[in-house]
Amino acid sequence: VVIGGGLAGVTAALELADAGLRVTLLEGRPRLGGLAFSFKRGDLTVDNGQHVYLRCCTAYRWFLDRVDGAALAPLQDRLDVPVLDVAHPAGPRLGRLRRSALPVPLHLAASLATYPHLSLAERASLGRAALALRRLDPADPALDGLDFATWLARYGQSPRTVEALWDLVGIATLNATAQHSSLGLAAMVFKTGLLSENGAADIGWARVPLGELHDTLARKALDSAGVRTELRTRVTAVTRTGDGNWRVDTDGDSLDAGTVVLAVPQREAHGLLPPGALADPDKLLDIGTAPILNVHVVYDRKVLRQPFFAALGTPVQWVFDRTDSSGLTDGGQYLALSQSVAQDDIDEPVSVLRAKYLPELERLLPAARGAKVRDFFVTRERTATFAPSPGVGRLRPPGVGRLRPGPRTDTPGLYLAGAWTATGWPATMESAVRSGLGAAHAALAALGRPREHPLQEAV
Repeated sequence: VVIGGGLAGVTAALELADAGLRVTLLEGRPRLGGLAFSFKRGDLTVDNGQHVYLRCCTAYRWFLDRVDGAALAPLQDRLDVPVLDVAHPAGPRLGRLRRSALPVPLHLAASLATYPHLSLAERASLGRAALALRRLDPADPALDGLDFATWLARYGQSPRTVEALWDLVGIATLNATAQHSSLGLAAMVFKTGLLSENGAADIGWARVPLGELHDTLARKALDSAGVRTELRTRVTAVTRTGDGNWRVDTDGDSLDAGTVVLAVPQREAHGLLPPGALADPDKLLDIGTAPILNVHVVYDRKVLRQPFFAALGTPVQWVFDRTDSSGLTDGGQYLALSQSVAQDDIDEPVSVLRAKYLPELERLLPAARGAKVRDFFVTRERTATFAPSPGVGRLRPPGVGRLRPGPRTDTPGLYLAGAWTATGWPATMESAVRSGLGAAHAALAALGRPREHPLQEAV
C-alpha cells in the first residue's frame, strides 16, 4: 500500500508495480498530483502554481517519460532567462542569463560578462565564487551548518550580486533567500544546475495543465501497471499486525499489506507513524515549511511577448505566460506570477495583493498600462516546501538521525517518501520523484527483489 498520491507516491507505486508487486495507492483528495495540480475556474484550467524543472532533473524527466508526458513539458534548447530591472536609475534594463555551447564553466562566461544588472567589479567577482563552489561537496555535513549568504560574502559577493544573481535563482529553487538557505542545499542547486554539465540548467515547463501530467496521465500509467488507485480515501491509522505485516485503516475500510510506503507531508507522516518506526519521530515536526504565493492575472489583450521573465527592483519575481495551457482563446492573455519566500504576502487579502501587484506589472510591462484586467485571483500554498534552513540536513543530536530521514524506518516493511525526505535536493518535483524511487527500491531490496535503478547516477 502506498499512502499519498503526489509525485512521490505515484512514483513509488509505479516502480513497485513494475517490479511485479500488487499495489494499492490511497489518496485523500479527489485527484493525484499533490501540490502540483490544476483546477477549473470558469472556462480556464488553472495550475495552482507555476512549476519548472531543469535538464539536470533526471528523476522528474524519467517520471515524464514513464507517464508518456515528456512531449507536453519540453525543455529549452538552451538556457535563456530574460531578467528585467525596473529600478535602475537610467530606466528599465533588460538582461539575459543564457548559455553558449562552450564547456563548463565557460558556457556562462559571455552572458555573465555582459550582464547589465551588475557592475564590472561585481561581474569579475563571480568567477571566484563559482570556482570555490565547484570545490564544495554538497554532501559534506559541515556545509549544512552555514548559511549561503555568509559563504557568498566570504568570496566577495556584494549584496547587489546576491540579489541580482544568486537569489534570483536561489529563491525560485530553494524557496528561501541566501541568508536563510543551508550552504549544503544551495551548493547542490548551483553546482548541479550551473556547474555540472553545459545544458544542466536548461528550463522545462508544462505546456499543458499540470493536472494532465500529474493526474490524468499518471492515473493512466498506474492503471496500465495494474495499480489499484483509490481517491477520496483518507488513511486514519497504520498498524503493525501480529504476523509482522501491516493494517492500513481508512475512513471506511482497512487493508492488509506486507509493505507500506508513507508518501505524505512530514506532519501527516508524523501522525501516521506507528510507535518505534523512528527513533525520534518528533524531529519531523522540526522540519520547517515555507509558503509560495501565485498571482493570476487575465488581461483583455497580449501584454507580454516572452514565455516568461524574471524581475528585479520590484516585488514581482517570475512571470509566466499561461494563456495557451489554460485554454484562453479569445485574444486575451493570462499571466501567472510565481512568488516564493511569500511569508509577507501569503495571508494578505486579494484586494491588498491586487493593489500591490497590478501597478508593478504595469511598471514591468508598458503594454499592460492600457489593458483591462478581466480577472485577478491568487492561489496560496502555505506549506509549499520544507524550509531549507541551515541545519535541516544535519545530525541532531549527533548520532541519532537527520531531520530529513531516509526511506527506511526502524520497522521492517515501512518506508517514507516525499520531497522533504533525505534526497539531497531541496523541495522540488525532482526531490519528490527521487524519494519515491528511493522508497520503492529500499522496499524491493528488503523483499529480495532488487531492480535496476532507472537513474544512471544511482548505485
